[in-house]
Amino acid sequence: MAFKKFTASESILKPDPRYNSKLVSKFINCLMWGGKKQTAQNLVYGAFEIIQKKITEVPPLEVFENAINNVKPFVEVRSKRVGGANYQVPMPVNKRRQQSLAIRWILEAVRGESGRPMANRLADELIAAYKKEGKSIQTREQTHRMAEANKAFAHFAW
Repeated sequence: MAFKKFTASESILKPDPRYNSKLVSKFINCLMWGGKKQTAQNLVYGAFEIIQKKITEVPPLEVFENAINNVKPFVEVRSKRVGGANYQVPMPVNKRRQQSLAIRWILEAVRGESGRPMANRLADELIAAYKKEGKSIQTREQTHRMAEANKAFAHFAW
């Protein structure tokens, strides 16, 4: 009997009503707390409206998708135990994990701030990620630096 590695959430995920995008729908689901999907949806759409006001030449969906793509990591370090010692081994990241890490890092950066409305913080972080700056991009760069620093242990990746 073969076990599936992932749940069926990917195949049953419905695209969001306004932009008809599965990525936006996934982002809304990750943002949602306590089953309050409508609140999460309003936050994301509010952030998109703010983005539209600030960046007029590109549609907000494109800004969002580019922001996610800019934050996606290509390599990460995984802990591997070899002969009684733990090594941080750099490994490539698969597509699904790249996307979920990017979403998680953006939301962590947004939730880490305080004092302003959530939609404004989210819009600012997405714009920053679109321009390849901001906290989520720093997290990605830090992950890549860790992998680069531990390149000597790459031969343990099996």
